[in-house]
Amino acid sequence: MANHTLWPAGEVELAQMQRFNKKLAWLPRFRIRNRVTPRVIQALLRVSQKARGNTLLKHGLQAETRRVGVDGVTVPVRIIRPKGKAKGVVLDIHGGGWVIGNAQMDDDLNVAMVKACDVAVVSVDYRLAVNTPVEGLMEDCLAAARWLLSDGEFADLPVIVVGESAGGHLAAATLLALKQWPGLLERMSGALLYYGVYDLTGTPSVRAAGPETLLLDGPGMVEALRMLTPGLSDEARRQPPLSPLYGDFTGLPPALMFVGELDPLVDDTLYLAERWMKSAPVEVYLLPSSAHGFIHFPTALASGVLAYSREWITAQISCNRVA
Repeated sequence: MANHTLWPAGEVELAQMQRFNKKLAWLPRFRIRNRVTPRVIQALLRVSQKARGNTLLKHGLQAETRRVGVDGVTVPVRIIRPKGKAKGVVLDIHGGGWVIGNAQMDDDLNVAMVKACDVAVVSVDYRLAVNTPVEGLMEDCLAAARWLLSDGEFADLPVIVVGESAGGHLAAATLLALKQWPGLLERMSGALLYYGVYDLTGTPSVRAAGPETLLLDGPGMVEALRMLTPGLSDEARRQPPLSPLYGDFTGLPPALMFVGELDPLVDDTLYLAERWMKSAPVEVYLLPSSAHGFIHFPTALASGVLAYSREWITAQISCNRVA
């Protein structure tokens, strides 16, 4: 398994995370059992976003929504540009278990990247798996990536792909699919992946997950992955890029990966890092006392990870500026 680094955390930070975990333990676990519940959650998400209003205005930023694509495949994207000239571009792929979420849900994280890293952020509003096979979501993200890497506005800028959870899966799958266009793949300057799903048959930590898992329904994850890929055998589910873990990582850019030690998906990140680092530099960090989704928690550990991520993005962009 990859030589990972345990994220440095003091006693105060650990105690804060552990207190937050006690609150998580009272919450229902996210699970995929049917098509109805995700639709309800998605509707509630949109209502809450409308109630919040435009969170970008207080930062003096605006979002442009447009439909982009290549070869007849089009997908909506949400573009947030910095006030000055962009030094790079982040391709953001949101999480949500493939069945909920939208490009707007990452606005807070994306605004922080825009301001700290002087980047434009293009967030993909891919279709969801309540109505579309997972392969369709992958097709959407690939179309957005190919458009971004070919578009005149961003043609001279380094590109970083950022993905969280299901978005981590889609980000890794997108990079592997880009191997069909080596010239485009060469323009990718890095991949920032938070606790993704990289084996759709379930890694050992997923299969061994007990009822005490936080946020995610660990014991039900294998069946949920099967539900997302109906009609496929486990052998078919392991084929890349559907399961990025089994892909060929030659030519892929440097990567930064994070996963919590309490996450059922811990093996996904550590196994992926082990294979990826044979072809490119990889930093991988294990977060102590941390569950799935930790970058959204109001904790010092989360703040530290996000700050380090933004520093890494800035560094990758600085050393990969296109002449």
